Amino acid sequence: MVAKALYTLHNVSYAYDDGRPALEGISLTINAGEKVVLLGANGSGKSTLQRLLDGLIFPRQGTVKFEDQELTEACFEDEDFFLAFRRRVGFVFQNSEAQLFNASVREELAFGPLQLELPAAEVKARVDSLLALLELEALADRPPHKLSGGERKKVALGAVLASNPEVLILDEPTAGLDPRSQRWLVEMLVKLNQAGKTIITATHDLAIVPVIADRVFVLGEDHHLAAAGSPPEILVNRELLMRVNLIDAAFHEHHHQGYFHLHAH
Repeated sequence: MVAKALYTLHNVSYAYDDGRPALEGISLTINAGEKVVLLGANGSGKSTLQRLLDGLIFPRQGTVKFEDQELTEACFEDEDFFLAFRRRVGFVFQNSEAQLFNASVREELAFGPLQLELPAAEVKARVDSLLALLELEALADRPPHKLSGGERKKVALGAVLASNPEVLILDEPTAGLDPRSQRWLVEMLVKLNQAGKTIITATHDLAIVPVIADRVFVLGEDHHLAAAGSPPEILVNRELLMRVNLIDAAFHEHHHQGYFHLHAH
């Protein structure tokens, strides 16, 4: 089967308001149904790239296309396009608390479908299904701000999944989570991909890359695309990982229980 290009970026650059570069000359393609990791050190531009993919910001130069539609401020001013795109693409931010603002977990999960004006019965069915899938039934009536970090991450993920997007963009999803929560989240992303969703994850955690990626795009600290390839191709390239400040000479790698680990001595 021929891969269908979902996102196509050509020579994309972005700068902050003060002129500091965030991305420089990025060209890449993400196909429908792929698991893609954007890998790089803090400050390399991973989050900026994800915001471009989500249509939250727009490039200083170059083009970002979703299928054949260039993402511009003008197209998001069209209500029909805006709603259709938001139905198809969901974004889970690194800081879950920034996404959670309703009085209970149940209301949080219902918010997106209600904004999409889905029938009440369908909203209830989706919420009940997600509470079960994410093992949140016992927390359904609890305020999100009273949950643990791992529980809040589940709710934030559920709030995005409630709109049933085709594309799931996640920014450092395992940051701050305990090992059990990390493993649960990684396994959930694999299941969602197996169900047909395109998964785009930004991380600097090398341990999870082999599990959550079919392809890896590596961003350097100079904000350029440093490399692209399969997880094995990227993770065995010590010179590359050192150059982009993801490991240093004191680290070595080994495989353990399906995860790629790095240990210092």
